[in-house]
Amino acid sequence: MAPWSFDDVAAALGERIGSLPGLPAQMAMAPQPRHGWKPGFAPEGSRPAAALLVLYPVNGAATLLLTKRTSHLPQHKGQVSLPGGALDAGETVEEAALREAHEEIGLPPASVSLIGRLTPIHIPVSGYVLNPVVGTVSSRPGTRREAGEVDRIIEVSVAVLLDRQRHRRTTVVRDGLEIEMPYFDIDGEQVWGATAMVLAEFASLLGVWPEPR
Repeated sequence: MAPWSFDDVAAALGERIGSLPGLPAQMAMAPQPRHGWKPGFAPEGSRPAAALLVLYPVNGAATLLLTKRTSHLPQHKGQVSLPGGALDAGETVEEAALREAHEEIGLPPASVSLIGRLTPIHIPVSGYVLNPVVGTVSSRPGTRREAGEVDRIIEVSVAVLLDRQRHRRTTVVRDGLEIEMPYFDIDGEQVWGATAMVLAEFASLLGVWPEPR
């Protein structure tokens, strides 16, 4: 499918999203150990959240948007993520994903054609279950960041995301415990945690299994 054209990527996702690789793909980019997390399980009382993985063409090449969260947010501050957040009362996952993308990066909901959902992920630190939604926009969208939540908007081509040289790992120490942290090296940022796990499943749908070095 190289060089990962928008038309080819969108067609492949439409064909394959009904048969998700799920947990094995997510685990390729999951921190080890991941405290408070039982793979494939969400505790009772977990709150639903949604995120939008939106694809569009730039010179014919498939491209997606990530955001870097501001440093003063109460949760996941300074991290790179997909546009998203908690569901409001009465919302569907798709409605929430589109609303959050509009609020955070100015993406008009009506411009997005939805393809389907990826596998949900429980996020222990916030108590959410993240439901990723995949959609496409027919042309490169204009964006504006919500300064209270988004420090920067990051545009990344699918070709860069799937480049195995971008799939890396490091070791961090938290509370005296070493944690192996796989991440995507994107535009000077380390994309790790739940976002990396979502992107790992997305990559595997396109035939690229992340193998962090």
